[in-house]
Amino acid sequence: MADSNKDTGDNVHKPKSPPPSNLTRNMVIASVFLTFLAYAAAVFTGEEASKTPRDASLDLPPQSVFIDPKSFAVLGGTDKGFRESSFKSFFNPTSTAPPFFQVFDRRFLSILGPNASIREVAFNTTFAFAHEAPIYVSATDEVFFGSNDGGPLGLSDLDNNNVIGKISLKDVDAAIAANDSAINVPVTILDLPDTVQMTNGGTGPYRSSLLLITSGRGPRPPSIALVNPQAPHNVTVLLDNFFGRQFNSLNDIKVHPSGNLFFTDVVYGYLNHFRPEPLLPSQVYRFDPKTGTVRVVATDFDKPNGIAFSIDGEIAYIYAFDVDTRTHAFTNRRVFAYIDAGVPDGLQVDLTGNVYSGCGDGVHVWDDKGTLLGKFFLGTVSANMVFAQPGRLVILAETKIFVADIAAAGLPSISP
Repeated sequence: MADSNKDTGDNVHKPKSPPPSNLTRNMVIASVFLTFLAYAAAVFTGEEASKTPRDASLDLPPQSVFIDPKSFAVLGGTDKGFRESSFKSFFNPTSTAPPFFQVFDRRFLSILGPNASIREVAFNTTFAFAHEAPIYVSATDEVFFGSNDGGPLGLSDLDNNNVIGKISLKDVDAAIAANDSAINVPVTILDLPDTVQMTNGGTGPYRSSLLLITSGRGPRPPSIALVNPQAPHNVTVLLDNFFGRQFNSLNDIKVHPSGNLFFTDVVYGYLNHFRPEPLLPSQVYRFDPKTGTVRVVATDFDKPNGIAFSIDGEIAYIYAFDVDTRTHAFTNRRVFAYIDAGVPDGLQVDLTGNVYSGCGDGVHVWDDKGTLLGKFFLGTVSANMVFAQPGRLVILAETKIFVADIAAAGLPSISP
């Protein structure tokens, strides 16, 4: 490469230019000044763009608001309305009326899609009919679920079992098409045998059945059971003890890619006065339906509740654990996320690995590293949710059911 400072034949004997006139000098100064103004304006615009709420440049779907984390990183002072409870006050800085979508991260938009919507489709103000155990059966386009077992408005206790109900999503679609105002589709209650007591968790379909996990009631044991979604809803109990001792109150269940069933056991039945004093620690178990063997895979919990797995089954979400490929024991326990509203409950994972949990104000969604992407903000508690046909999330909210039509899809059910 030539040296740029070396004289060449083109400039050795070039005569000097005459000094610029006053007019020329003024034009140069003006040009420099205008260039500076343009540069300053560009810099200022760039800085202001970084400060401007980014929803101005986002193509937000209906019923959604963007909340830039920078906008509330510092509230300052003592008169800014700091929240004093995660149960009595929720984070809704825009005071938007629920239900709606809170977007904290741009990636949440790919979950919602451009035409996302969320609406209430069933309600009963006097009965917590829609608590947990949501299972979508595609053959009939129905969602099954359990009422609150022993909790507020559950209408169940030591002397009264909770119930399993279902709604038809065909009814939901018909009601939406016919009426843009309040929708309250009918809920059908199943007539189940006494072997199913205080259902709390569920997944499936599994072997063409509803896979339910129960808390038990009084001396009736907690259990894992298969229930035919079609009448007369015959029941097959798969497990009801740990080497002769009753479990405490079985809570939630998921099928691992290995085909094994993993479930949580807590003390809610005792706390809600429909089960005796616990005989076992609050733990997570693995049940092999092929051999009938059951083993503990994680212990030392206060109240392990919902459970889910990453797409490949290598990570379990309660906290976050690595799943040993040989023993399926849960190892390397670590915090996945800490919620800001209520307590986390039922867990689901979508096809891209995002994690969904029912919380005190609705459903929270994180990426697989635990970053909060957004919320399905209901303004009320949700204990669980389930993906129906691709692009539809059915959310249980105790006395209400919401349906969100979005872009994301859930993992397919695992069944031998």
